Amino acid sequence: MDAGTVGSDREVVTGVSSTAAFDEHLPTGPGAPLRHAVELDRDQALGLLASAPFGRVVYTMNALPAVRPVNHVVVDGLVVVRTRLTAQLSTAVRAVPAVVVAYQADEIDPVEHTGWSVVVTGFARTVTDPARIERYTELLRPWVNSAMDTVVTIEPTLVTGIRLVAGAEAAGPDSMHAA
Repeated sequence: MDAGTVGSDREVVTGVSSTAAFDEHLPTGPGAPLRHAVELDRDQALGLLASAPFGRVVYTMNALPAVRPVNHVVVDGLVVVRTRLTAQLSTAVRAVPAVVVAYQADEIDPVEHTGWSVVVTGFARTVTDPARIERYTELLRPWVNSAMDTVVTIEPTLVTGIRLVAGAEAAGPDSMHAA
């Protein structure tokens, strides 16, 4: 497939994805519904993160950012993921006692342009305590048919999140679109 190939819902032109197919369903001009990003506090953001079935872990591999989708669970304020001992994420986390990673999850409606996104940044550590490994293994089942023999926790130090809202919710006093 070359860069000029047209997909079913999105057109890719020289490596740039277009959302025109989704955007054409939104009214524009005066009276069109407003969209506004509302900042979430830490508890709201972690609550939404806990409700998401999967997210993306961002870590450093060979001095470059690497991203992997994984399922997770939030336990006692920690984001818990399982991986393989030989996976790049495991290698990155084992390389130092605590490595800084980011974890992102979202739920965005591509038609309505509403939803939420949360990013946590913090130290990732390999879990070595057998009791914690057993507990996390019971709570988090892998989605892939592969041995997931390593448990990694992410301690959320920085927690940010936004909720994309429409209509009356978007017309609050902080809205850039308010009259």
